[in-house]
Amino acid sequence: MAAAAARWAPVVVLLGLLLLPFAPAPAGAATPARSPPSSASSAVFLLSGDVYPTGHYYVTMNIGDPAKPYFLDVDTGSDLTWLQCDAPCQSCNKVPHPLYRPTKNKLVPCANSICTALHSGSSPNKKCTTQQQCDYQIKYTDKASSLGVLVTDSFSLPLRNKSNVRPSLSFGCGYDQQVGKNGAAPATTDGLLGLGRGSVSLLSQLKQQGITKNVLGHCLSTSGGGFLFFGDDMVPTSRVTWVPMVRSTSGNYYSPGSATLYFDRRSLSTKPMEVVFDSGSTYTYFSAQPYQATISAIKGSLSKSLKQVSDPSLPLCWKGQKAFKSVSDVKKDFKSLQFIFGKNAVMEIPPENYLIVTKNGNVCLGILDGSAAKLSFSIIGDITMQDQMVIYDNEKAQLGWIRGSCSRSPKSIMSSFP
Repeated sequence: MAAAAARWAPVVVLLGLLLLPFAPAPAGAATPARSPPSSASSAVFLLSGDVYPTGHYYVTMNIGDPAKPYFLDVDTGSDLTWLQCDAPCQSCNKVPHPLYRPTKNKLVPCANSICTALHSGSSPNKKCTTQQQCDYQIKYTDKASSLGVLVTDSFSLPLRNKSNVRPSLSFGCGYDQQVGKNGAAPATTDGLLGLGRGSVSLLSQLKQQGITKNVLGHCLSTSGGGFLFFGDDMVPTSRVTWVPMVRSTSGNYYSPGSATLYFDRRSLSTKPMEVVFDSGSTYTYFSAQPYQATISAIKGSLSKSLKQVSDPSLPLCWKGQKAFKSVSDVKKDFKSLQFIFGKNAVMEIPPENYLIVTKNGNVCLGILDGSAAKLSFSIIGDITMQDQMVIYDNEKAQLGWIRGSCSRSPKSIMSSFP
């Protein structure tokens, strides 16, 4: 996708009205769910990208036979994985790799259980336009969309036990994308990796096939890159802050429930706000009242050496007496925020987890007004999840985080986590 500064989870999933010029695919029986064996390992992937200026973190997935590499935007806020696809393509961006080309026998038929799950998610009254294929259309709140059909192909997954598995997984072959100014600028990714809670997500499919447990985690580095894992054998055994996963009132998102917001350990006296974790959102979004309270608190605590300035990168920025080179140059002028979940689960948000320094040498606030995007909840985006391992444990229905550097290799990073 294009830069994900304003990309959030999908708001609706519809049936597409277009048909691909494919022959019927053989009907496939649903794969029965089975528990991962006790020897199930974690799949580990290095990440590329950053909050600024790239706008998202992405993983290289090797798909097909023979396997070919594709860059996928890592998104825990949506379920469906999709690639821009030559089927043929009606509207696609210029992507880093040659477009994925499906073969006739890769189509997922309408009767397949994963098609039923996709359609029942947000469109229970819709039906397939033909029994031979499973159409989809997914729309995001920034008006981006992907339309296509479901296909199944092999994914090459590097396991932590040094082995490699190649499961067949279902994903979207998108032949009509509306992403930013289509074709105006090359996209940095070939598609999107949907890691949400639904049964359509790759994580749920891996669980169903007994390859990994339904657990994922990521470690996003402030200096760019990091790593992503599927499975539970990389989850630290101590010092993790755990909170129960709560069903969001706004959709099937990863939510730790409601949080009370503090600034410099003082309550901002706002109502508790519903929070969602979403790696597909570059920045963090607060609902109207907490956003205004945060702006007031930050402005009231700044030194007079910082002057508000206009910068095309973000709505609220400041300049110093000389250009800043990194957040470390200016973080002493800003205070930490804190989220309190439940009775005593704390997420510390230091300045480096809500500020960026732009190419103009200004420091900008990476917390945005969610009400402007018509969001009814607050989003913890990439900027706030940096330099901590964030764990989405669907097996135990809990979310966790533990702070640590994410800028080294997964093996050396893991040695710093208990």
